[in-house]
Amino acid sequence: MRRDLHDGLGPQLASLTLTLAAARELLRHDVDAVDMLIQELAIHTQAAIADIRRVVYDLRPPALDDLGLVLALCEQAAQYSHAGLQIAVQAPEHLPPLPAAVEVAAYRIVQEALTNVIRHAQARTCTVCLTLGDALDVAIRDDGVGLPPGGRAGVGLTSMRERTAELGGTCRIESVPGGGTCIRVHLPLHQEEA
Repeated sequence: MRRDLHDGLGPQLASLTLTLAAARELLRHDVDAVDMLIQELAIHTQAAIADIRRVVYDLRPPALDDLGLVLALCEQAAQYSHAGLQIAVQAPEHLPPLPAAVEVAAYRIVQEALTNVIRHAQARTCTVCLTLGDALDVAIRDDGVGLPPGGRAGVGLTSMRERTAELGGTCRIESVPGGGTCIRVHLPLHQEEA
């Protein structure tokens, strides 16, 4: 992250400052040139914002350090529980230390799944279940309307699959007979060396 900020974002912001100074110098003499510089600034500012979002997204959520994975997920569930949706988190009482990448992936995947339940599922209940063996298995199941037939995966579902794949795991997303959706994620604890 330090490299991203130093080598990418720092020079981007410095360039924006220089372009602003040039626009200010030209303001009284060449309005057309100032207009072009402002358009350029808008494009570069949007790129900087995208870079900032990417860096922030990659950060480890502080709740994981403060609370650990299970309590951080319970806190998320409490924040997402509203309008009659009941969210239960089922997990071993004591999880051993997990690889940081696995914890972050599990946390972000559950966070995205709960967001999808609230936005799309029309569910009354949702269960988040963690089990630990040679991998961390995460299952998120709701009693909502299920997946639309033939529906395309949105950004959230794609993000869950990508996070899982980055760790060499598997992610299955399916409608549940009788209603609802179940997301099953298998996150290996040890990464294979290439």
